[in-house]
This record gives sequence, structure tokens and C-alpha cells, in this order.
Amino acid sequence: MTKVLFLCVHNSARSQMAEAFLAKHGAGRFAAESAGLEPGRLNPFVVRAMAEAGIDISGNKTKSVFDLFQAGKVYQVVVTVCSKEAAERCPVFPGLSEKLHWPFSDPSALKGNDDEIMAGVRRIRDQIEAAVKDFVASH
Repeated sequence: MTKVLFLCVHNSARSQMAEAFLAKHGAGRFAAESAGLEPGRLNPFVVRAMAEAGIDISGNKTKSVFDLFQAGKVYQVVVTVCSKEAAERCPVFPGLSEKLHWPFSDPSALKGNDDEIMAGVRRIRDQIEAAVKDFVASH
């Protein structure tokens, strides 16, 4: 089983979605986790958008990438889903065989009313799901 870690800044949105989609689309072949550089709180718009896709992440906790690193966790693939600048701050995990960078927009930066924000989160969610499906198909 290939261990995959998804990273972003707060582990509140993008990495949580990617982890959930890999658990769904890569079940049995991949073990997915997610973490952040500065763990925050789950984004409520993301929780709602994932529920619309049939996935409940409401009980997920945010995790620190540095805690996972210090715990000696090993991953074959690390995927950063944040900006290039933030990705460069991530630790290098021993035994890592592949590092990927999927720069998705940050849902917490979306502005507007509830409908406008949800539309933006849905777009990001669908982009992440498509990237995860491509990843599963190519690995």
C-alpha cells in the first residue's frame, strides 16, 4: 500500500479534501493522510461542499506536518496542494520517493456572499477530485 501525505498551510481545506478523495477513489491501494504547516480549524464551507459530494469530514482534526515528521512517519508520496512558497517550507520526509505539487486556490481566500463562496469551494473541490482521480489512474 502506497502511503500518501497531502500538505497545505492550515490543513483546513485543500489537504483535507485531497485526503478524503484519495480514501474514496484509491481505497485498498493508498493510505492517505493530511497535515498543515500551521494547523487551523476545518473550513465550514469545505465541510459543506464535501457533504454535498457524499463525504463527511466534519469530525476530522487538523494536524501539524512537523508532528508527523517528528513521529518518524514515512510516506512514499508527498503532495503539496498550496502555493509554491508555502510548499517550500515543508520538511523532507525520509524514504520519500515522489514529491508532487498541485497548486489549488485557497478556499479561505474566497470573498462574497454564501452562494458565491460555496460556488468557489465547489470548483476547488472538483479540481482536487479530478487531480486525485488522475493520480490514482497513473499510479
